[in-house]
Formats: sequence, C-alpha cells, structure tokens
Amino acid sequence: MVGVTSRPSLSDLASRLPRPLYGVYEGRLAASLANQRLPCHVGVILDGNRRWARSFGEPAATGHRKGADKIMEFLGWCEELGIEIATLWMLSTDNLGRRADELADLLSIIEDAVSELAATGRWRVRVVGRLDLLPDEVAAALRAAEDATRSIKDGLQVNVAVGYGGRDEIADAVRAALKERLEAGQTLDEVARSIEADDIAAHLYTRGQPDPDLVIRTSGEQRLGGFLLWQSAHSEFYFCEAYWPDFRRVDFLRALRSYSLRERRLGR
Repeated sequence: MVGVTSRPSLSDLASRLPRPLYGVYEGRLAASLANQRLPCHVGVILDGNRRWARSFGEPAATGHRKGADKIMEFLGWCEELGIEIATLWMLSTDNLGRRADELADLLSIIEDAVSELAATGRWRVRVVGRLDLLPDEVAAALRAAEDATRSIKDGLQVNVAVGYGGRDEIADAVRAALKERLEAGQTLDEVARSIEADDIAAHLYTRGQPDPDLVIRTSGEQRLGGFLLWQSAHSEFYFCEAYWPDFRRVDFLRALRSYSLRERRLGR
C-alpha cells in the first residue's frame, strides 16, 4: 500500500513564512476578525511552562517565570480585541502536591505576577480558588491585589484561578447554597425538593459573570482537567500545540477565528 502524506494546513505553512511575510499573515488574520462574533469571556489553561523549561534544559521555575511574563502581553491582546473577561488558570489544587521547592518558587512567581497586574491599575482582578489552602502570606497578597482593583468598573476583568479545582468550586457552591437556605429557616427536606441549578450557580466563584464562551488550553493537551466544570457546559474549546510561554498573538487570533466560524447551539 502506498502511504499518503497529508497536506500541511494553512497555519503550518504560515509558521514557515519569513518574518516580514508572517507579519502580513498575522495582520490579515486580525483584519478578518473585524466584523466577526468574538467571545465576551475567554478562559485559558496556561499549560506547558515546565515542559518549555525542560526543552531548554532549564529548571521549572524558569518556565513558570516565562509563563508569568506572557500574562500581561495576553491581557493586552484581549483589551485590544474588546474581550470583557479573561479567566486564567494559574495553579490547580492538584499542583499543590508538587515538590516543595518547585511549589514555593511557583507561588512566589504567582504572587508577583498578580501583584503586578493589580499595580497597573488597568484591570479589575478577582481571585478564584481555595485561598485557605495557600500559605498565609501568599493568600494575603492575592486578596490585597483584589482589594486594590475593586473600584475599577470599566474595561477588562481578570479572574486569576489560584488553588483552583472545578470539583472544589462546585462543592463549595453547594455548601454555600445549603447553608443559605438552612439559615433562612428551611428544612433539609425542603431544600432538597426546591434547590435548582441557578441556586448553585449563584454561589460559584465567578458568580455575577457570564460563563466563558471560549476555553483555550495550550501545550497540546486536549482535556479541561477540572477547569470551570460548571461554567463550561456550553463553551467552545480550542487546543493549541504551543506551550504557554510560546503562545503568540497569532495563536490567539487563530483561536478566535476558529470560534467565530462555529455555530453555537447552546444546547438547543
């Protein structure tokens, strides 16, 4: 049997273009989105920092720092394109089980990155996750960043998911909904018969915000891993091969183009 070689995609061909032509390609890609439907809320799983570092023979902390540096750039792209909300998964509850020295470096990098986001005064920062699982000083710094930007009403809102797990979020929301009903004088039997999905949604970490329209995961992994499990029921997903430190504006534009070409049925 004669083997058949698949034709390279347009994106593969574009990545081989000389730099000046690549800039033209990126410009045309951006222009093609001018009149397209873009997401209001984008969630991103910032994956691949450690593997990026390993590919250069560097320690994990180098990759985490490089990934943190990418965040400000990414939020600038979101701002430019009119994205209203970005949720960035920076540390999962599973990540808290990493080797102590790597975890200490990662927490320090996250603390610095979130503090820098707040210091710009450009974006309202909301911290989502189990801060009670973090060292006290890190949790305090994240809360301070949130407090410092609370008065910002306009522009991009940035959710930083730290110590976050989707199952934990749902469990916390159910507990909060039950507690609220019981404190209002309802019996457990009455709560069990009357509680609705909206009651749980009202106690999620992202309450008051629209669910993500688009969820992006970098590094080539094709799974959510527990990210925004409740909120992503009707989200569109886009999986990018690039590690997060290598994620480029053109990769983001491709994700948005893919989103704009999909027919969103929203369960209908």
